[in-house]
Amino acid sequence: MMNGNPNVPLLVLEQVFAGYGSLTILKGISFKVFPHEIVTLIGSNGAGKTTTLNTISGIVRVRQGLVTFDGHNISSSSPHEIARLGIAHVPEGRRLFPDLTVIENLEMGAFLRRDKEEIRRDIDRMFALFPRLRERANMRAGSLSGGEQQMCAIARGLMARPRILLLDEPSLGLAPKVVAQIFDIIQQINQEGTPVLLVEQNAHMALTIAHRGYVIATGEITLEGTGQQLLGNEMVKKLYLGEL
Repeated sequence: MMNGNPNVPLLVLEQVFAGYGSLTILKGISFKVFPHEIVTLIGSNGAGKTTTLNTISGIVRVRQGLVTFDGHNISSSSPHEIARLGIAHVPEGRRLFPDLTVIENLEMGAFLRRDKEEIRRDIDRMFALFPRLRERANMRAGSLSGGEQQMCAIARGLMARPRILLLDEPSLGLAPKVVAQIFDIIQQINQEGTPVLLVEQNAHMALTIAHRGYVIATGEITLEGTGQQLLGNEMVKKLYLGEL
């Protein structure tokens, strides 16, 4: 069972080094996500945000350091094993199955589950959370708008009934009105009990909804604080919020 103690971190990275081939991207990053939190990771392009999520979900191997989830060392676990533990990763670019319908994509999100009746209930729950998807239920995912595809991708991640949701750039390429809808939904998901680790280029929106945040630069954590503290930080304002 998942540790429900709000004072005990659910996900912990300790001095993690990771990268691709001969290239080291993450250079000893450490941070924590506690149960029921929204934690955001902000930074410039190429800072290591996506690599961090890929390392947690096992796509990129840990070279040095430790990743623990609910007290279990997952540093050398496969993506399949990590998914089974309840870590759902909604990658940048949505990565839907474009030729499958919305419903079929949601069913793919539940591929590790065998409780068919509960799966049907969860599909109904996704349609309540994302009413637009109900209207598009039998349409091919590839024919949806960008915002609808992002909703479908988040819903597919939630179909696994995750114990934590990793979201990579959910606002990318979306109109401001749709971005606001997506962020409202992220808050609702969290209020219903799912912790969220959010990687987001829109630092202002991310910090506005986050309980805590970390700034990553060239593979290292350079700053941390509550969302409000980071919003008020002069360096963050200048480098990431476009304020002088």
